Amino acid sequence: MSEELKETGTQTKESWFEGLKDEFHKITWLPGNKLFRQTVAVIVVSVIVGFIIAILDQGIQYGVDFLTQLGA
Repeated sequence: MSEELKETGTQTKESWFEGLKDEFHKITWLPGNKLFRQTVAVIVVSVIVGFIIAILDQGIQYGVDFLTQLGA
């Protein structure tokens, strides 16, 4: 960043995008096959956790319904 921009505290859009571009070049990306495997693992675990939460929700709902029918 130039001294003029530092002194005024402003930054042009072009210099901001240049800085953003420089930061993206610093990112180290995983190889394609490893990225694919990790993506699949995240999706599989998310689906499994979703099923577990759905089963727990159904069980708790059944229990609450059972208890409210006993009190009625």
